[in-house]
Amino acid sequence: MGAMLEARGLNKGFGGIQAVNDASFEIEEGTITSLIGPNGAGKTTTFNLINNVIRADSGSVKFNGREITRKMPHKLTRLGIGRTFQVTRALDDMTLIENMVVGSSAQNLRGTFGSRMLDSETERALDLLEFVGIEKYAYSKAELLSYGQRKLLEFSAVLMSNPRLVMLDEPAGGVNPALLERMVDRIRRLNEQGITFFIVEHNMDLVMDLSDSVIVMAHGEVLTHGTPEEVQSDGRVLDAYLGMA
Repeated sequence: MGAMLEARGLNKGFGGIQAVNDASFEIEEGTITSLIGPNGAGKTTTFNLINNVIRADSGSVKFNGREITRKMPHKLTRLGIGRTFQVTRALDDMTLIENMVVGSSAQNLRGTFGSRMLDSETERALDLLEFVGIEKYAYSKAELLSYGQRKLLEFSAVLMSNPRLVMLDEPAGGVNPALLERMVDRIRRLNEQGITFFIVEHNMDLVMDLSDSVIVMAHGEVLTHGTPEEVQSDGRVLDAYLGMA
């Protein structure tokens, strides 16, 4: 289908540490692509550069051929990029429905509270909470959810804006097997509907089973990019993990 996301020469340093060093890669439309590497490899920093949570020192990012390197995250949401974080960002004092609607590009902060919440937004939020299996908590406060349920809430909230590319940062982290199975199933179903996924993940069994393509980083650099089979048979990947363990 062609590249949906293109990163070229991304660089980011923090003090004397080069967290991302000349990273270049492409994410093909319609695929599930995982970004892996040992701790400190630069994976989450790369995610943050892509959606401009932090600004790159140099390099560029294009989405469907459009330069997005300096666009703020809320503008990227409107373009069709959704993203979760390693640490969930649910607002504990708000209900699940309110958490869903407050982040949607159509809503932002308008009318989140009380009767001004649009019926169409509420209906979509309920549908998505049902999709991930936590609809029974829709009108409960987020603080009551388990960690895994909070991950499902954040995942469903990202879907409110109808993204074409979903970036998931450690979706399996701290999630029990039953909830993880549910999330993986939903990722597969959405991918079958045409949504592209870009995932940072440490669970190698999950990565190799779920991914069409795998990018490996080490020391801030892209080491290799290929199919799960190609990556697993690449001696440089094993060396990178052993060398940074």
